[in-house]
Amino acid sequence: MKASFLSLFAAFALLVGTAPRAETPPAPVAPAPKPSQVRVKNLRVTVLSTMLAEKGIGEWGFAALVEADGRRILLDTGYLPNTVLQNAKEQGIDLSDITDVILSHNHDDHTGGLVTLRRELSKKNPAALSRAHVAPGIFWSRPKKDGGEGNPMVAFRPEYEAAGGTFIEHTGPVELAPGVWLTGPVPRPNPERNWSSKGQVQSPQGLVEETIPEDQALVIDTDQGLVVITGCGHAGVVNILEFARKQVRSAPIHAVLGGLHLFRADEKTLAWTGRKLREMKLGHLMGAHCTGIETVFRLRELAGLQRSTCVVGAVGASFELGKGLNPLELAR
Repeated sequence: MKASFLSLFAAFALLVGTAPRAETPPAPVAPAPKPSQVRVKNLRVTVLSTMLAEKGIGEWGFAALVEADGRRILLDTGYLPNTVLQNAKEQGIDLSDITDVILSHNHDDHTGGLVTLRRELSKKNPAALSRAHVAPGIFWSRPKKDGGEGNPMVAFRPEYEAAGGTFIEHTGPVELAPGVWLTGPVPRPNPERNWSSKGQVQSPQGLVEETIPEDQALVIDTDQGLVVITGCGHAGVVNILEFARKQVRSAPIHAVLGGLHLFRADEKTLAWTGRKLREMKLGHLMGAHCTGIETVFRLRELAGLQRSTCVVGAVGASFELGKGLNPLELAR
């Protein structure tokens, strides 16, 4: 594919309005297993779907390849069915040996490529993307006002299973590999409302406000500190980081990579978030997808970061332990 500059931005999210009468009940969090105390020595994270693209296809979505001590995991699958496949090919990345995919939450800009990826990659390796790690609530119905279904996972689930895939649901933190942790649903003690939907979800307690209760993140424990990878960060980046430090290790936050859903945040929210990130000694930030471009620049200042340690995420951009961020030329 001929290299081209592509920047595709979408603002389909709605402004946060008056909350419905009931809020989504907090998801039960299972006790965390005892950490292995193994720390990842080699880590590389490569963005395969986001809006900004120097080489490949940009879209309103997110996906990232995580390579930790030889273990390869895909976090989210982008929006359009073929985006991650094409961007991986453009980057010279073979995804067929990846068996595990993490779905951070139900939204189609993170799950849209799941079925296509499973079908296409399994032609080369029958085990490719055969296990999808999810959290409770991802399959709950999101009824639309017109009577339709607002949760794409309701349709994707039978298609993925028919293609030989299996969903693994996590009610709490789990160590997927030595030093590689999945948070499961994240408690929300801080009043972060990092979601845009005014919709509702059919929970076991009835129809309540849609707060994306299944939102989860990936945490990598390293000697330099914790590296946290988010899809949209709907649980709130501070909630996520505090939970990671509580469940995995009370360490500095070496890097945060992914979407933080702060593109509509006001100055008060950004100031509070930046202060918290600074307190946790954040070392690197790659704000992709729904973080917001201006938000990245504001957090760079507020969290005490530099141009080399705080960048806008782009397709093909990467973070490597010991080397830091490589945002590529367009976002450098």
